[in-house]
Amino acid sequence: MTGSPPETPATPTCTVVRTDDTYQGKQGLNYFAGISTESVGSQGSCMHLLRLPPGARAKAHLHEQHETAIYVLSGEAEMWYGEQLEQHVVVQAGDFLYIPAGIPHLPFNPYQHEAVAVIARTDPNEQESVRLLPELDGLHP
Repeated sequence: MTGSPPETPATPTCTVVRTDDTYQGKQGLNYFAGISTESVGSQGSCMHLLRLPPGARAKAHLHEQHETAIYVLSGEAEMWYGEQLEQHVVVQAGDFLYIPAGIPHLPFNPYQHEAVAVIARTDPNEQESVRLLPELDGLHP
């Protein structure tokens, strides 16, 4: 199915999602909608595709009660993280990245090539636990 997600079944069942639908998250990035409560009735997780173009930068944020797991399919990206975004990590194709619940972070792509990643969270509604941290946005260029 291309375009819109399937109707959520009354009884949970295996579901394939084929869509080009995107949405802009509170974080300021665009995601390709995948698995979530909204698309398949998921009750415990979500999974989306993120394309991070050159120069893209999220808003500083955290996910209040939900963990995030990321697998980088292609490219390279960076992230500041920690209470004052004092720590830094670089991820590249083939890397897994784990972000515990409640950890402030700010991903960005300073490179000339797009980074593509699969993102999975333990929040089936994905955007509900996002808390923006505007006080941290100016800490890094």
